[in-house]
Amino acid sequence: MIDFLIKILEIDSTSGKEETAAEFIAENFKPAKASLEIQNIPNGKKNVFFKWGKPKIIFCSHLDTVPPYIPPKLENGVLKGRGACDAKGQIAVMYETCRLLEQEGKTNFGLLMLAGEEIGSYGAIEANKLIKDCQFVIVGEPTENKIIEAGKGNLLFEVAIKGKSAHSGYPEKGDNAVERMRVFLNKLSELEFPIDDVLGKTTYNIGLLSSNNAHNVISDFVKFKIFFRTTFASHHILEGKIKNIADDNTDLRTIYGDEPIEFYSPDGFEKGIVSYGSDAPDLYNLGRRLLYGPGTILVAHTENEFVEISELEKAVINLKNIFYKLEKEIEQ
Repeated sequence: MIDFLIKILEIDSTSGKEETAAEFIAENFKPAKASLEIQNIPNGKKNVFFKWGKPKIIFCSHLDTVPPYIPPKLENGVLKGRGACDAKGQIAVMYETCRLLEQEGKTNFGLLMLAGEEIGSYGAIEANKLIKDCQFVIVGEPTENKIIEAGKGNLLFEVAIKGKSAHSGYPEKGDNAVERMRVFLNKLSELEFPIDDVLGKTTYNIGLLSSNNAHNVISDFVKFKIFFRTTFASHHILEGKIKNIADDNTDLRTIYGDEPIEFYSPDGFEKGIVSYGSDAPDLYNLGRRLLYGPGTILVAHTENEFVEISELEKAVINLKNIFYKLEKEIEQ
């Protein structure tokens, strides 16, 4: 398992480059008794799907990682590098679990490795169209080896604010788009959202801010994105609240959004909730959705991303136990 994980960590599969990892796994690591299905995505990327019989239970995680690429390093029982926990570590433990289930003669499961989770879940959207008759999908994300009961949703908005340029020595001759942005953001910070009983507070982050004016020219245009982590209580009221603080000079566009999700969480495992997104909301045709995996989200997307080998080993044991619980439910 660790050798396999290090090999795929050595591949730069930051979003947009994940087909390299997909091809490497498909060509070199197809399990003996599994069939291989390559799911081609309209944007040219691909999902890799190993199938044992007709899968009723699917283990699923994603091949792409956030930039920048960080090569792997193993020391003192800790594996560092980009994707160590998010999410190549998930693929490794699921691959090992499937290998063991194959040895035990199981023929009702699959391993689905998806493209594009970090930038819109386009791999999951395609898989959701293609896969039929699955009853459970276990989505791999770093959950500290907890079965997750619920996760926040998200909404991404693009905001464009128009102004009028002028010499910065005579600001009254222009209309400062950056100043308009400041007013907008002040109103945003004053918005109140209900506290959700399960998922808590609604939060947001602002990024990709741009205004191309020179330091001595009043800005005539500024653009940025706002990414909300939404709750059951806030998701459906949020867009209306944002539109209410936008004036005639502000163009607000909704890019995408996933609703908060209640996961299936069988008994017998430590449980938790998460504030991050995953492919799970876009896999609604694959039956009941579970979220589970080794590692912590607190180091994902950081330069210090890592996973402990002991966590990976524990995850394999838990995933097998989860599988057998789900299999019993299917048989009943």
